[in-house]
Amino acid sequence: MGHEMFEYDARVGDAVFDYCRERLSLDPVPLDFGSLRAVPESALANLISDQGRDPREVLELFRDFLAPAVVSIDSPGFLAFIPNAPTKNSLLFDMVVACSGLNGTSWLESSGVVVAENQALAFLSDSAGLPPGSGGAFVAGGSIGNLSALTVARDVARVKHPELDPHEIRFAISEDAHSSVGKALHVLDVQSLNVATDDHRFTRAALEVALRDDPAAHNVVGVVATAGTTNAGIVDDLEGLGAYARERDLWFHVDGAYGGAGVLSTSHRHLFAGLRHADSFIVDPHKWLFAPLDCCALLYRNPTVARKVLTQQASYLDVLHAESDDSYEWNPSDFGIHLSRRARGLPFWFSLVTNGAAAYTSAVQVAIDLAQLTERLIDESDHVEMVRPSSLSVVLFRRRGWSAERYHEWSQELLAKQIAFVTPTKWEGETVARLAFLHPNTTEAMVRQILDSMTD
Repeated sequence: MGHEMFEYDARVGDAVFDYCRERLSLDPVPLDFGSLRAVPESALANLISDQGRDPREVLELFRDFLAPAVVSIDSPGFLAFIPNAPTKNSLLFDMVVACSGLNGTSWLESSGVVVAENQALAFLSDSAGLPPGSGGAFVAGGSIGNLSALTVARDVARVKHPELDPHEIRFAISEDAHSSVGKALHVLDVQSLNVATDDHRFTRAALEVALRDDPAAHNVVGVVATAGTTNAGIVDDLEGLGAYARERDLWFHVDGAYGGAGVLSTSHRHLFAGLRHADSFIVDPHKWLFAPLDCCALLYRNPTVARKVLTQQASYLDVLHAESDDSYEWNPSDFGIHLSRRARGLPFWFSLVTNGAAAYTSAVQVAIDLAQLTERLIDESDHVEMVRPSSLSVVLFRRRGWSAERYHEWSQELLAKQIAFVTPTKWEGETVARLAFLHPNTTEAMVRQILDSMTD
């Protein structure tokens, strides 16, 4: 008889599986109410006790009180921030991963995990036009992906440029770079050259002007571009910036956490041709590649360089690195700022293999097409207008005459009525409305209902 906590109770299993079946069968997935639905203090009072509680009762508590107080990010009506729309197959396989006791840290422990994840990474690498031999690992999210890649870039630059003060090296970034890029440079104790953009797009011309006018331009060792800004979906001049970086022997990192999946679209893939120049590149399958949270693909042009920077050293880890480079097998722990790691890439791999690449291309294109349709509907309307042309799957628009307070009231009204979850944003200091399309099951009818709700 083992410890009681590790005994399987079929009744609990049935209750959990029934809940999961019910959740997976929802069509469409309801939004629920997030912070609009309060969790009664009595529901959680004295819940943790020495004796424990019946798991089925706790599951009912979760279903009745906690789940409704969460906005379902996988609902077709979730159009705020960047949504998440995992395929049913990816969700099912995430359950398999959770129940399988997989540690995706090393080849020694989980070679079966690594070969499958690497197959998915190779698909993304090939789609981006990176050369054979590129690779990396799945990490927790875009922030860790950017931090890991820029750590490698920083250390490579310090070796390459011993004449520079290690703390004064800089990376050229745009004013519209994701906040995690600036935060990563802060953590790494290096500086940034903030480049003014051309209508919020980072271009080679703007970089050349900034470097020409900067007296310390010799300290710039890398360029960070964005393949789809989070706020507006703008794709930087990847071709121009990447070519410039190659010509000047600068590290070229591309943050494609949200928009990098656009490389699969039929109408917009040309915007991503410059990805082939990248020394490092991230894209989040848990965003526009329809995988569950939390999953970021981190790729390097030369993984060996990344491994030399990021491999953790400890006596108990020596066994993971005992082989020579010639016989080295892949340890995901060597390519990001992490060690112990769930097999977070497997749900994406399973969905990609079972649904096929063509289904992904189609689903990505649906969001772009809906954004362009929404722009046309707004242009035909009398009470709303576009702030700027739609980019990828993001639409920024304004309701004429509305204050910031009215936008926030409207957001709460939409959620309360279970129409959609839409939150305002700021654009050049003005509060405006923003729709971020991602779920292929978001419909034109839903968009029309949202726009009609702004007539009052």
